[in-house]
Amino acid sequence: MEPLLIHKILNLFIPPIIFIILCIITPPYYLFKLLNSILIKPLFFVENMAGKVVLVTGASSGIGEQLVYEYARRKALLVIVARRTNLLEEVAKKAREFGSPDVLVVCADVTKVDDCERFIEETINYFGRLDHLVNNAGITSVCPFKEVKNILNFAPIMDVNFWGSVYPTHFAIPHLQKSKGRIVVIASVNGWLPAPRLTFYASSKAALINFYDTLRVELQPDGVKITIASPGVTDSEMSQGKTLSKEGVMQVDKDLMDGMIETFLLGMPVISSKLCAKTIVNGACRGERSITEPAYFGAFYLVEVFCPEMYHWIFTWIDSRKPVIKNHSNNITSTAVIEQS
Repeated sequence: MEPLLIHKILNLFIPPIIFIILCIITPPYYLFKLLNSILIKPLFFVENMAGKVVLVTGASSGIGEQLVYEYARRKALLVIVARRTNLLEEVAKKAREFGSPDVLVVCADVTKVDDCERFIEETINYFGRLDHLVNNAGITSVCPFKEVKNILNFAPIMDVNFWGSVYPTHFAIPHLQKSKGRIVVIASVNGWLPAPRLTFYASSKAALINFYDTLRVELQPDGVKITIASPGVTDSEMSQGKTLSKEGVMQVDKDLMDGMIETFLLGMPVISSKLCAKTIVNGACRGERSITEPAYFGAFYLVEVFCPEMYHWIFTWIDSRKPVIKNHSNNITSTAVIEQS
């Protein structure tokens, strides 16, 4: 039989067959998931983190800082990684107060392979094991792609958001295989809900999600689990205006970001980084494959899947609105250093 004819037959029969199967299995499947998340996992399958070793990148601020505190409350041994040593020392002090028996501070840059290998080795040399690797470091940019001056200036977004998670994962896998540990990945709802003016950021997070979805299958036989978290706009340095400008310069422009959030989120509140971190750690300890915070963003994903034209129309309308920016010229600072929060 000709290959073209085979594909035509498959095009004719496979979609309705899949549709019928989904109609049959979806209700009991989601009922089981609901009962499992409410009754079974909270009672029988919550991982006890006391004495286990957790490494968090981008731990000096934002979600990363709050993730450290959540693990500290669970009496975990901590390795906190970022570039700003002074902030890490403050986070380490608070983590000990929250209950962590020991905290190792490591100054490193996740975009450098040697640094990533070094902080994994330091973790093993100091604690002798690794149970959770939390890949959190990230940066963003908020500008239309057509206004970008030099495309090469935006390579750091992929370097930090994607490779900054892949590098430490590569070196951590042998140790996670021994402990039957877990990789926790901080992605974003923009990884599967692309929004205007976030082309670079959304693309880096989409790459991250697809990488770890694939890796999850490969590591399943070794007992290494993966949790992918997708937060919405969260109270952090990013939401406070720390972004790459269209010139590719790291700047802090709070008025611009406030205007963008007010315009494009239509007044929806920014999520507390503390609440976001608590949801992520709770989900990871229950063995969740994926976590969305706030959960209602999942409804927007359904709109994109089942009504893509409507999704496109909504975001075209949102993109056409002009951000309301107050006191713009009075509240901008720039830095040549790209920090990973």
